Amino acid sequence: MTTTANQVFTSQAQLLAATDIHLGVSDWIVIDQTRIDMFAESTGDHQWIHVDPVKAAQGPFGACIAHGYLTLSLVNYFLPQLMEVQNISMGVNYGCDKIRFPNIVKVGSKIRGTGDIIKVEQIKDSIQVTARISIEVEGQDRPACVVDTISRYTFCK
Repeated sequence: MTTTANQVFTSQAQLLAATDIHLGVSDWIVIDQTRIDMFAESTGDHQWIHVDPVKAAQGPFGACIAHGYLTLSLVNYFLPQLMEVQNISMGVNYGCDKIRFPNIVKVGSKIRGTGDIIKVEQIKDSIQVTARISIEVEGQDRPACVVDTISRYTFCK
């Protein structure tokens, strides 16, 4: 699947003027048990509520749920669908602020990302962008994750 970003930025000036820009929404993806199990294997977090469908069916949510950090990690899947910065020599994740998990993601749920640029600043030769990304769960009022993710972009000279 090839998806074009909702917002494309081609210059420093354009990116510096992007505060309060809505980035749109990404495509939906299904969170299946295989993805949850692979995340558990990668992180060593094999808590039954994530990886034991039989026990989880009797638990508080009636099914396995995705790890909060799995949901958070998918910001890096959704962000390129929301925005693209062109003419750069480098773009890096700088960090995150204000990470919250207000809802769960049950196995089989569809999720997507939506976002807004909330802050842009010049840091030496780079442009630092803070984007507030919400991971929505189809059919739910509350998002599963809300994070202010910080990226730095260095434009080509």
